[in-house]
Amino acid sequence: MKPLAYCLFDTPFGSCGIAWREPGSAGALPAVGLFQLPEATPAVTESVIAGRAGAAEASLPPPAMAALIEKIQRHFRGDLQDFSEVPVEPGGAGPFARAVYAATQAIPAGDTRTYGELARILGRSSAARAVGHALGRNPIPIIIPCHRVLAADGQLRGFSAHGGIATKANLLRIEGVFVGVTGVCTAGRK
Repeated sequence: MKPLAYCLFDTPFGSCGIAWREPGSAGALPAVGLFQLPEATPAVTESVIAGRAGAAEASLPPPAMAALIEKIQRHFRGDLQDFSEVPVEPGGAGPFARAVYAATQAIPAGDTRTYGELARILGRSSAARAVGHALGRNPIPIIIPCHRVLAADGQLRGFSAHGGIATKANLLRIEGVFVGVTGVCTAGRK
């Protein structure tokens, strides 16, 4: 298996990192293995993704990754993008987590689901907590948009990225989803 390569890039949201694995066959796209939302500083963001990727920074991303980075930058500027077809490789994830990630990756920008809804989609209606645990370990946020998954009452529960639920609320706001103090989500562009 080829090692991960990574690079940092700037967005209106802050400095992000992305790591990918080159495909094993000609013509295939690289698979995203990690995505790092902004940390407190770009240096911390780089330290985190470098440590998680276990690789040195790539001098230039391959064309497919450069195009994906551009899509992410447009998304963070409010030009919502579809990442549902981006190849992902969440290393170390078991079959249940991979199923959760696939169902989450299919949630369109501007929409939300609850942990319970995802559990029902997976045919495991009593597994809402397990869905939450899998999403808490999501190595590829934004592309696997765990920020679009809410508690049953519409509240923003924990979010493992720097800034916690405030970051989750900001990501949803970019997509035109506003979560009020009652937990009720209302959609609408700014």
